[in-house]
Amino acid sequence: MATLHINRATVSLKQQVIDRLRDAILDGTFAAGQKLVEKDLCALLGVSRTLLREALQHLEAEELITTIPHKGPMVAVIDQAEAMAIYQVRQALEALAGEGFALNASDEQMQALRASMEYVTSEAAYASTQKLLEAKNDFYKTLLNGCGNQIIANVLTQLNNRITLLRRLSLAEAGRIPETNDELRRIVEALENRHAALAKRLCGEHVANAAKIAMKRFVSRE
Repeated sequence: MATLHINRATVSLKQQVIDRLRDAILDGTFAAGQKLVEKDLCALLGVSRTLLREALQHLEAEELITTIPHKGPMVAVIDQAEAMAIYQVRQALEALAGEGFALNASDEQMQALRASMEYVTSEAAYASTQKLLEAKNDFYKTLLNGCGNQIIANVLTQLNNRITLLRRLSLAEAGRIPETNDELRRIVEALENRHAALAKRLCGEHVANAAKIAMKRFVSRE
């Protein structure tokens, strides 16, 4: 397994451990349902068991890790029912975020969203799945920053880790990437025209399309 080396000279050691473990879960290094052996993780990260356990508790609060009694921590598994609930919340809130962005975003925020979309849909973003996921996260961060509703931004930010895990499912579907790029282009065009109703509808449809693909992949696992 690749090293998750910790740089002790930057941010707090605990935060570095949290960040490294979170990244390893989100990029698939640690798979859903995988048991996390504390002894192995301590050796991998070069940290004490006390510090590791504090980091694991933090990630459990983010719902990325589940602790099983008498068995220990494992990477959380999102089942079909929970995934559908997350998509329902995401669809409703992202539709509102799109509407709000059209009404409230500054010209600078609009330009930033255009730049982010152009990167997401460029070849550079496809160097790896992780790069693409990071690019999409940047796009949505810009959208939320300009939507004018901090509650929407807070809830979707809190859900972002689990949304990222589900996004890996939908993007893995053959043909989905060209479709999602086209959907993002149309969303940005509606936003730039300050067409709030259209932006709201397109944002909702974008999430609904991703949900259909993800649900199909859940069924194929059974």
